[in-house]
Amino acid sequence: MSPAAVAALPLWAEWLVAALVLLGAGLALLGTIGLLRLPTFFERVHAPAIISTLACWCIVWGSVLYFSMESGELALHALLIAAFVSITVPVSTIFLMRAALFRARQANDNVPPNLSAPTGSPRKSS
Repeated sequence: MSPAAVAALPLWAEWLVAALVLLGAGLALLGTIGLLRLPTFFERVHAPAIISTLACWCIVWGSVLYFSMESGELALHALLIAAFVSITVPVSTIFLMRAALFRARQANDNVPPNLSAPTGSPRKSS
């Protein structure tokens, strides 16, 4: 298909798509900076986990708008990507945090006590 055959998007749609994609990229950068700058693992894991989902949604809505305007029909296939990211990121973050908490307890680090331990079990004093 030649470039002349492709219909141009309206200017407002181009600006909105660009704003959504740049917002998503900026949020991803913010999550990366949080990952690098925060001091402990438990603080570092929150920044990319929370922000990556929002960044993904911004980029997906930008692509949905672009491909819907370009083809003339609603293009919702990109929403599957955001749905999978929204499900997998929090679940994998929880598993990573639980594993790190387990290792920290095994190393007798200063972490909150295990609240799911049986009531009668002896607890180590710090």
